[in-house]
Amino acid sequence: MKHSRTTRTRLVAITAAAALAGGSTLAGTAQAAVTVDTEDLREAVTVAGVMKHLDAFQAIADANDDNRQAGTSGHDASVDYVEALLDDAGYITTRQEFSYERVDFTGSSLVRTAPDPDTTYTLGIDFYPMDYSGGGTAAAPVTNVDLNLAGDRASTSGCEAADFTGFPAGNIALIQRGTCPFAVKADNAAAAGASGVIIFNQGNVVPGDDRLSLFGGTLDPPVRDIPVVSASYARGEEWANTPGLEMNLTLQITIEQVTTENLLADTPTGRTDRTVVAGGHLDSVGEGPGINDNGSGTGALLETALQMAELGIQPENRVRFAFWSGEEDGLIGSEYYVSQLTKREIKGTALNLNFDMVGSPNAVNFVYDGDGDALGVSGPNGSGLIEDVFTDFFTSQGSSSEPTDFDGRSDYFAFINAGIPAGGLFTGAEGIKTAAQAAEYGGTAGVAYDPCYHAPCDDIDNLSEDALDIMSDAIAHATLMFAETTSAVNGTGQGNGTGTVEWKFKGNKALR
Repeated sequence: MKHSRTTRTRLVAITAAAALAGGSTLAGTAQAAVTVDTEDLREAVTVAGVMKHLDAFQAIADANDDNRQAGTSGHDASVDYVEALLDDAGYITTRQEFSYERVDFTGSSLVRTAPDPDTTYTLGIDFYPMDYSGGGTAAAPVTNVDLNLAGDRASTSGCEAADFTGFPAGNIALIQRGTCPFAVKADNAAAAGASGVIIFNQGNVVPGDDRLSLFGGTLDPPVRDIPVVSASYARGEEWANTPGLEMNLTLQITIEQVTTENLLADTPTGRTDRTVVAGGHLDSVGEGPGINDNGSGTGALLETALQMAELGIQPENRVRFAFWSGEEDGLIGSEYYVSQLTKREIKGTALNLNFDMVGSPNAVNFVYDGDGDALGVSGPNGSGLIEDVFTDFFTSQGSSSEPTDFDGRSDYFAFINAGIPAGGLFTGAEGIKTAAQAAEYGGTAGVAYDPCYHAPCDDIDNLSEDALDIMSDAIAHATLMFAETTSAVNGTGQGNGTGTVEWKFKGNKALR
């Protein structure tokens, strides 16, 4: 659990009596305390209601090549489904069309061919192509290049031509992240005759950066002549310590033009100068139906919107329910949305709530660390207050929560870059559940929060209904709280900054 903060005004103070009554007190520096009763909405937003939408998304995927990827018939049918329900409920809906080029790596592979037995690694989980990598196949022994796997793991691996002295031409270079740009490492490897390059994460702790997990990186133009991929530190360490390692690395790269759309649904009433944007991405990856990622977030949002209308709630502030597209290809839909806002509209956006994967089968209740006090990366002013709404809600329900950082992997990114406060929920993706988390939340330690992340098995069976239950309640609670009062949350930097996150996996990628 997060410790109580004593250095600033708290946005939400939930007493035992208030929690039992379903009400919360929203207190801000710019207004008197306002009590918001969210109990009726939370009771109306049920797991059964959310599951109806997830069943519909599964049926859509079943009828459309087993996915709901942006630019495909599966995504189009998902938009049609959501739009029809919101139109019938009285929302003002808008489709926001945009186009982009998608790089498709279908057919790419990484296989350990020696020592026995052969091991096949998974694209997007074990390895990922770097921007401006070349295509083709490298089938060769793997050679370590000036690695540091001990102590602080400080690394200049591959940064100097001298690092490749004696490098066997034709081998695959295994390089550690650190110090110099990826382009320098890859180009030095190519000059030494490498047939392919694997750059694995550094393995140290850098506040505000992830130096352990799989990461996305760019070499910058021009396109290289050899395949270059990234990997997590754990995979790199494993490979570095495997005598006689040989790999077959194949990158198949195709580029296609995608035309798709965001779906926006506005409440008919509410102050437009304090718009609450509550969003999640509706598209799946091409590999599967995307029921947890992110049918779960969009299904819970949809049910919240429908039940708000059913209860006749006329919010003080306009709520814009946003169903983004192109997230899996680089957060493109949400970035396009923010790019089209005028400066006045940016200032009139009170905050963004983001819900991406809220039903993971091995779940943890993660809340974005808005003030950065736990993980070192804060959102714009007001983001910490959004965090408090969620953490206090879980406390009021006798449950726990943990902070997760603004790592740039979801649709809040464009909002915080524009200075708009943001927050949201997440139940985990490819990360591994710890023993402490298993003791607190149940589930299995040593297993991914979602073992089917970005895989064909992310289907209707890939869910924890218990996680979906409490997360749906939290989504309904926070959406209504901010629909009724937001002046304490409005950031002071809307339209004036680039936020605090410098790296993300999707969209803009790390350079070094």
